Amino acid sequence: MPIEKFIETEFPFHKFLGIKVDKIETDSVRLYIPFKKELIGHADNEMIHGGVISTLADICGGFAVWTQCERNDFVATITLSVDYLRPATARDLYAEAKVRLLGNKVGNAHISIWSEGAPDVNVA
Repeated sequence: MPIEKFIETEFPFHKFLGIKVDKIETDSVRLYIPFKKELIGHADNEMIHGGVISTLADICGGFAVWTQCERNDFVATITLSVDYLRPATARDLYAEAKVRLLGNKVGNAHISIWSEGAPDVNVA
């Protein structure tokens, strides 16, 4: 099964969120979540909930590290830190992760997150 299909269809939570693969390279992954109203954090504001942002960072970073592993290896997050820089607008939410360090048991990825149409304006 291609890795794109694996990411999009083999995890019930990914399917629930609608996670889509935009690009996969060795040590780099770009994913996005298509916008839907249920991702809004507060009824009075058209901003994506911070939990959606951190979830996308977690998934994207994990799969970037996984591109450097064997197919059957288990990858789990041990630390996740998110700097929220500005609100994510009510549009598709993109994340790109790049592996910065890969050791024998631990990998590290840097993730940039932005709203559709503004790839140079990081929201986290």
